[in-house]
Amino acid sequence: MSIFNSLGSNYNLKYVLRSLFSNPAGQNQKLKNFLEKKYQGKAVLTYKGREALTLALKILNLPKESSVIINGFTCYAVYKAVEEAGLTPICLDLEEKNTDLNFAAQTLEKILKENKNIKVVVIQNTLGYPTDIEKVAKICREKNIILIEDLAHCIGAKYKNGKETGSMGDFVALSFSQDKVVDAVCGGALVIRNKKYASSENLQFKEPANQTKDRLYPLFTYKIRFLYNLGLGKILHFILKRLNLLSEPIQEGFYEFYFLPNWYCNLALFEFANLPKKLSHRRKIAQIYAKKLNKKILNPNIVEKISISSNLRFPIFADNRERLIQFLKKANIFVSDIWYNDVAPECPNAVEISHAILNLPTHINVSEKDALKISERINECLKSA
Repeated sequence: MSIFNSLGSNYNLKYVLRSLFSNPAGQNQKLKNFLEKKYQGKAVLTYKGREALTLALKILNLPKESSVIINGFTCYAVYKAVEEAGLTPICLDLEEKNTDLNFAAQTLEKILKENKNIKVVVIQNTLGYPTDIEKVAKICREKNIILIEDLAHCIGAKYKNGKETGSMGDFVALSFSQDKVVDAVCGGALVIRNKKYASSENLQFKEPANQTKDRLYPLFTYKIRFLYNLGLGKILHFILKRLNLLSEPIQEGFYEFYFLPNWYCNLALFEFANLPKKLSHRRKIAQIYAKKLNKKILNPNIVEKISISSNLRFPIFADNRERLIQFLKKANIFVSDIWYNDVAPECPNAVEISHAILNLPTHINVSEKDALKISERINECLKSA
């Protein structure tokens, strides 16, 4: 089978069958109870992770001139979530090229001295590699600033202080969307950990309209990947996209609020039950890359955090990224879906990294043998250059 970064790569046949046929009662409340116990707060389920972030900001009911700190190396959905809440996003640049892809505490401290309208800081632990949360949390406490932990990349990761991600913020936003650590095709949640805001959530949630496409997404992508080496997968992928039958991560009203139906909750609980096994697998794959790849394309700050990271993807940094992508494609290794290609132009370090970063797959369908093959091909490409 060809190797993909995405395209339903978290799914196996067992997951496909569960998506199609399993829908036991009471899963919505069961997921809420699970999240409230795990993250110690009031849980609100949403159809998308980005809805959870917007919801948190709306609950705060901040003045319109308020600003929100986000990572300069992030996706448009995070930026847009802040704007949708009627607030101003401020992107913070990475300290330098060889960082863990998160802004530094000293950068945050500096901007807070310059801008008194900043009321919220969002930490995303990019690609699962945790930031220096103790320093950031200390600054937020001293300045009376709300801290939101965005766990879209990092469910199950741990900070250097040994605490799990989601245990330090006033709010925790989670995403269960396609290709995430916990993948329920769609879904998200907000956990309100600060009791001051626990009774503030009072919004009307609509029912999502694309549930049939979502149910079929694991089956369709499983068939595409299974048939790709035979030449049929590419044709099937083209047909399904042309007929608009493949579920897309960006769908529905971009930031309207939708509740999370029961069957998605069942998939999320299934994913949480298997999370330790999947995190262990991702760690092994990341360690193979770190050991076997040419050290010139590795970031030492990321390598040293493999043991505590969720390792959603393993990033490398190549001067001629497109050449490497095409070289891997010839070996049926497809890694062209670049995350964070469009970043804030006011963040030069983030822009530079966005032009060089290439994220390697660590999901459950990448075997240790596959990781060795990917590493060999990359080294071969670098040597030939």
